[in-house]
Order: sequence, then C-alpha cells, then structure tokens
Amino acid sequence: KDKDISVSEKEVDSTIERLKESRRITDEELRKALSSEGISYEEYRKQTKQQLLRARLVNREVRSKIVITEQDIKEYYDQNIAEYAGEKKYHLRNIFIRLSPMATDADRQSARNAMETILAELRTGQPFNALTINETEWGQNIDGGDLGEFKQEELSPSLRAAVEKMDAGEFTPVLEEPFGYQIVLVEEVNVTAGKSLAEASSEIEDKLFNQIVDQKYQSWLQTLRDRAHIKIIN
Repeated sequence: KDKDISVSEKEVDSTIERLKESRRITDEELRKALSSEGISYEEYRKQTKQQLLRARLVNREVRSKIVITEQDIKEYYDQNIAEYAGEKKYHLRNIFIRLSPMATDADRQSARNAMETILAELRTGQPFNALTINETEWGQNIDGGDLGEFKQEELSPSLRAAVEKMDAGEFTPVLEEPFGYQIVLVEEVNVTAGKSLAEASSEIEDKLFNQIVDQKYQSWLQTLRDRAHIKIIN
C-alpha cells in the first residue's frame, strides 16, 4: 500500500490462464487439483494475487537496484570454467564372457585366459568386431557389440578410470566385472564445443542476478522487520 502497488482481477485471470496453458490443463482439472489439496478456487485466486503483488514489490525494491557488471560475469566464468567446457562422450563397444554366479575359481580362470587370448589377437591388429565369436570352450558364452555413447559420469567407476585417457581406436585390458570379464573398445571420442565467455554471458548474468535477488530480498525483509514497531495488546 505504501508503494501504491496493485494488481487487478484481470491480471489475476491472465496469470491463471497462462498457468493452465503451460500445464495443458482445463479449468475443471485445475479446480479438481485444488480441491484435492483442500484449497478453494477463491483462495487460490487470493494466493495468486498476493504472489503478483510480492513480485512487483520485489521488482521495485530489490531488482531495480541490482547491477551486474561485465567484470562480475567474467569472474564467475573464470571460477566455473568446467561448467562451460566442452562435453566429452565415449562411443564404446565391448567383448565379454558372462559367468554364472555359481562359477568356480577354475571357471573364472579359464574365462580370463580366453579373454587374454582375444586381447592378444586384438594387439596383433585383428578387427574388434571379428572377435565376438571364438572357437574356445567359451565360444557360446562370448558376446559383445555396440554399447552406445556415454558421458564420463554415466560410466561405472572402474570403466571410467579405464577409458577416460583413451583415444578412439584404443581398447582396455581385460576388465573383471561382476558379470564376468570384458574388453572395451573406444570406437569414437566426441567432444562438443564449449561455451565462450560471450556465449555464456547471458546465462551467467541470469544466474548472478537471481542469486543477488535472493540475498537482497532477505536483507530487505530483515530491514523492514528491524524498522517495524509491533505492539501486542492482550
């Protein structure tokens, strides 16, 4: 009231209509959802109006006084450079021998020996795809194929450690996994371009702006509380 800020009923209607459009719900569905939460439509309109009033007050008292400089943006970019670096993805294939949970130590050693034989063939230049079938006793259990593309954080810790420094065309040693043994080929390493300071500038400005708004809003509220004189009459 002091700032002569107001919101009309028409503005409340427009806000609710935009909400229904964004969520693709009808008026009936909105009322039903409110009813399930114990809120009447009239109360919801009052809450919406209060939110609009608060947003306008914050915009006048807080947002209008915030200035984000180019230096602020550059400092944030430099401190969070990894956030804007290019994203690396590994396109992987594998060859594996799957072991039964009941496999004995002898079974595991035999399977590992078979995989070591395959690894030796790979090191002589044999095509990776040609080695998914083997004439050993493990022939029917040897399998593999295209695993797809993965970010580093999507890989298991052991596999991530194995491939993170590898280039396209390189393959791992025999890896022991819970299901058995595998050899993984890095078929491709795809790196998407990162964002330059100029490209990230607008995004960073929004982040800094929202952070400062939250801080200044809380500070502003505290100032209002400190200035307020409240008298309680029993």
